[in-house]
Amino acid sequence: MYSGTSEVNNSKKNSDIKTDESIIENILAGNLHSFELIMRRYNQRLYRVAYSVLGDADAAQDAVQQAYIKAYFKLDTYVKTKSFSAWITKITLNEALMIKRKPDNRDTEMNHDIDQEFSAEKTDDPANIGANKELTLLIESAINKLPDDFRHVFVLRAIQSLSVKEISECLEIKESTVKTRYHRARNLMQQNLNVHIEQAGLQVFEFAGKRCDNIVNSVLNKIISETNNKRKHISFH
Repeated sequence: MYSGTSEVNNSKKNSDIKTDESIIENILAGNLHSFELIMRRYNQRLYRVAYSVLGDADAAQDAVQQAYIKAYFKLDTYVKTKSFSAWITKITLNEALMIKRKPDNRDTEMNHDIDQEFSAEKTDDPANIGANKELTLLIESAINKLPDDFRHVFVLRAIQSLSVKEISECLEIKESTVKTRYHRARNLMQQNLNVHIEQAGLQVFEFAGKRCDNIVNSVLNKIISETNNKRKHISFH
């Protein structure tokens, strides 16, 4: 069983120093712990992407976990000349879309309690919490009302700061289409928010603290379990 609690702080510190490529090399060399660095680096981004598709916190977390597991076992297919962030974001987006298409998937409206789930982990000035929370909910509501194609591009570009090229690779659309959708998404947002979009800092769909630790430990345990099962299968034959 992987807990990782004694190495969490070091992992966060190391993940800010090492490049994706150097971490991937360590993972491919058999260092499973290095995958934790990848997860802690991308948890926030991938959760936001999944949530922008599913509108449900638990479903988004499931999508991210499945994406990490799939990425781990397909890591040897990653082409280093491509953007790793776009590669793993694309996997997450596909997982989220698969969940959304399932017949038994709950067809619920985008919920607006995401800020409440993580409010205990924020360190905002108490005097500003009320105003920030109201503004955050307003922005999240406006994002959730965007058409799917526009919302995906907006979250990746405005919130996650991916380049036009990375979004093009991730969504498999032309760069000109990315620019057009982003421009239209911004216009739709501005119709609802006016100047508020520039004042909020876009701190939405937050994912940190305990949930971040839980997803890291859960994914690593599943990878270890699947790896052991594969080894047993090979030994049996």
